[in-house]
Amino acid sequence: MKSTLIYVHDPMCSWCWGFSEVYRQLVEKLPPGLKVERLVGGLAADSNVAMPEQMQMMLQQTWQRIEQMIPGVNFNFDFWSLNQPRRSTYPACRAVIAAREQGDEYDLAMTQQIQLAYYQQARNPSDDETLIELAAEIGLDTPRFSTQLVASHTHQQLLAEIERARSIGIDSFPSLVLEQEGHYHQILTNYTEVGPILDQIELTHL
Repeated sequence: MKSTLIYVHDPMCSWCWGFSEVYRQLVEKLPPGLKVERLVGGLAADSNVAMPEQMQMMLQQTWQRIEQMIPGVNFNFDFWSLNQPRRSTYPACRAVIAAREQGDEYDLAMTQQIQLAYYQQARNPSDDETLIELAAEIGLDTPRFSTQLVASHTHQQLLAEIERARSIGIDSFPSLVLEQEGHYHQILTNYTEVGPILDQIELTHL
């Protein structure tokens, strides 16, 4: 039976950063022949408006909660003083799609580079300038990436992936769904252990 594990994420979703190590282990240990499809979920639409103080405080509290909950995960809180935060993750999502056009392997590579920049280096992936710098850092053709980043078809692909995620019942990130011949089974995430996720997949994948 053909099966696909669909992973829905946003590169600027802090819980996705918290899940990144378990996700890495998951991909390494998946049953042979199980395809992985990655979708960007578009957490927050384009905006040039500064993030309200209340939302900034709420997100910093979320970062603290993730640090407490998931061993080994940490955040660089200098981000909040060194940048003007905006509630805008669509640019980062488009960057993943634009990177993917230069090879499927760049989907994960760009996601990881955005997370590193945002959560460890206090850089702002809501800014196209930052995203272009990150593309160069992972070895992409930067002029080509810069063009793709703002191309209308890249944005249309983002909207299509958001719609696909919603059509299979996903509205939060990170999310895992196992698709088998048109039937979708949500897989519960676990932020500290890969075993319970693999158990669910293997039971459903029988």
